[in-house]
Amino acid sequence: MIDIKQIREDFPILSRTVYDKPLVYLDNAATTQKPMCVLDAMREEYLNVNANVHRGVHWMSQQSTELHEAARETVRAFINAKSTTEIVFTRGTTEGLNLVAATFCEEFMHEGDEVIVSTMEHHSNIVPWQLQASKRGIVLKVIPMTDDGVLDMEAYRKMFTEKTKLVSVTHVSNVLGTVNPVKEMVSIAHEHGVPMMVDGAQSTPHFKVDVQDLDCDFFVFSGHKIYGPTGVGVLYGKEEWLDKLPPYQGGGEMIENVSFEKTTFERPPLKFEAGTPDYVATNGLAKAIDYVSAIGMDNIAAYERELTDYCMKRLSEVDGMRFFGTAPGKDAVVSFLVGNIHHFDMGTLLDRLGIAVRTGHHCAQPLMTRLGIQGTVRASFSFYNTKEEIDILTEGIKRVSRMF
Repeated sequence: MIDIKQIREDFPILSRTVYDKPLVYLDNAATTQKPMCVLDAMREEYLNVNANVHRGVHWMSQQSTELHEAARETVRAFINAKSTTEIVFTRGTTEGLNLVAATFCEEFMHEGDEVIVSTMEHHSNIVPWQLQASKRGIVLKVIPMTDDGVLDMEAYRKMFTEKTKLVSVTHVSNVLGTVNPVKEMVSIAHEHGVPMMVDGAQSTPHFKVDVQDLDCDFFVFSGHKIYGPTGVGVLYGKEEWLDKLPPYQGGGEMIENVSFEKTTFERPPLKFEAGTPDYVATNGLAKAIDYVSAIGMDNIAAYERELTDYCMKRLSEVDGMRFFGTAPGKDAVVSFLVGNIHHFDMGTLLDRLGIAVRTGHHCAQPLMTRLGIQGTVRASFSFYNTKEEIDILTEGIKRVSRMF
């Protein structure tokens, strides 16, 4: 069970006011708020054991290194990877996607080779492949979707050729809330001998992820979307794939031995972690994972689905309401427009009522083109949100609508 009163006390920012109105924070798909345990852990480390990790012989460096590597184990257990060697710390989902795009294409792809993505991808899973297309002449193939935001699996099955080298698809759409059948998609890709990467930025905060069960080859997510600090994220890669990929950046931490004649590199994960990592942020991420794990990911999933269903029901009362993304089992996101009211106008006026929502194309312009719109208003939920807040959102939308 979710103890909302206790949980909200863990997030003091939720008690603040905006324009003399109680804050209603419904922009969790962009970033989540941070519980005090995360902030306390990071402050404690800076105050008491702040020292660069790895290779330091003094006590504080040893303590800092232990916290950093303990965080790697926390992540491993959270997503059920086989080994900590499969857990690479990054600056976030975007860097993880760019890392794989750059190194995989360098090692395995040539002109005319294909990468399969989907219509509903975030720009961070489109632009890195386009950069590689301009450099190497690779080809992007795009899985179409239905009007309600469901990927066309029959079309997907037919997209594979001998030139297909990788599939890279979002687990959950940041606009539509669609939960894609990635386990089935991985299985289909593997039937063709093709590895698959999953963008888990919008899934990891909301329900249990098991990378061994999914059998995906790569999986990425961000700390700041799962109640951890900004500037830290995770790339999971099967050990056999990380061994094959070349380094992404060069410098300290990722080297084994350097001479002017030749440099040899560490094995994963350090091979992909050039420079000083944000070791305080990795500790903060671990504390955030401990926090959600204590609540229970199944409890979080059930409660947030309840919130999503309730929001869809309440907003259906609004005249002129248009939803974007009505797939069965959609998760924690409701995107909409009301009549001819511009999304920016709606978001701006809701803000004056203390209601924080996201407006625009949500870094998914190709999806907007597919939907035939320029942008939406997006309300996205966390386990610290309440039905009362959804009621406030609904009444706020009705009030704004009357102004037009």
